[in-house]
Amino acid sequence: MSDPRVAGIGLTHFGKHPERTGRDLFAEAGLAALDDAGVDPDDVEELFYGNFMGELAEHQGHQGPLMAEAVGLDVPATRYESACASSGVAVREAVKTVRNGESDVVMVGGAERMTNIGTAGATDALSIAADDLYEIRSGMTFPGAYALMARAYFEEYGGSREDLAAIAVKNHEHALPNEYAQMRQEITVEDALDAPTIADPLGLYDSCPITDGASAAIIASEEYAEENDLDASVAVTGTGQGGDKLALQDRQYHARAPATEAAADEAYADAGISSDDVDFLEVHDCFTIAEVLALEGLGLYEYGEGIGAAARGETTREGDLPVNLSGGLKAKGHPVGATGVAQIVSLTKLLEGRHQRADAVEDATTALAHNAGGTVASATVHVMEVRE
Repeated sequence: MSDPRVAGIGLTHFGKHPERTGRDLFAEAGLAALDDAGVDPDDVEELFYGNFMGELAEHQGHQGPLMAEAVGLDVPATRYESACASSGVAVREAVKTVRNGESDVVMVGGAERMTNIGTAGATDALSIAADDLYEIRSGMTFPGAYALMARAYFEEYGGSREDLAAIAVKNHEHALPNEYAQMRQEITVEDALDAPTIADPLGLYDSCPITDGASAAIIASEEYAEENDLDASVAVTGTGQGGDKLALQDRQYHARAPATEAAADEAYADAGISSDDVDFLEVHDCFTIAEVLALEGLGLYEYGEGIGAAARGETTREGDLPVNLSGGLKAKGHPVGATGVAQIVSLTKLLEGRHQRADAVEDATTALAHNAGGTVASATVHVMEVRE
């Protein structure tokens, strides 16, 4: 059983696209992935597509066949929905399908159109990833939920707003040369601390923006890649998924992410590696505290140690464990259905040496993608490695 290869990747600019539809955005990303792979569209056997709020933002459900048509594919197409982990789940299913020999070539991707419904509309749409009966009806929003998690973390392990600000500063700096990123401006710790409060202790720069965008990748079997002389040196060698109670009040932990822990354990075992083997990674930093929870849940830091990693310079591009070299959700942007595959796109480019920040990981061979849904009620982790 061989490891599926990333044969081609495609991405739109992340940001505001008021005149474009979701199908238009995905067509751009999907066609770019096909072109990058050099794969005949007739060879693609399935489409795995992630989207969260299509019914609310565009009054459009049943998006799988629609997106296949947009890219010019006449194949079975399935939409996956797991809140902000929607295309992370789609990647997992695509990898398993190719690995099991059910298909030799598949497209995986995702898209989201969010800015057209405004800040209030997008906040309301995002909130349905929480428990409607016990959270949404009480006025819970995700800035508020992650603020509660940040408070719980501070109380249990310590840390400060300055530590969170350092994460925002790092991710903004990483995004500066990224032509696809939504927020390409440098900020300082003082900027972050002086910004308006969104939900105490989280401020404006602790939060990812509302974003439109799409991403896509071609996943092929090793045999197909060899037979068709594809340049596909990056393999997905491990995949994992974990879950937790949907509502915060039902959980055992508020300052830990058991879904991430479970997904990481499964992915590491699947790839035959440990957390010590990870050279760099993209994590789901919808809020700065989410990056901390991810790093600790992935086993890269002990509990209570991840909060200071950015301030100590360890997760910057000059550090020993660069995190979110794309800018992450924080600065690259977060079109929720596209984010999981966008992480795969960024990591592939970094491992292949064609990313704007590739000099930070010049000799790296192993990367990790972490995608989370809601307040990490769901999570996927994928291990990516360079193969000959």
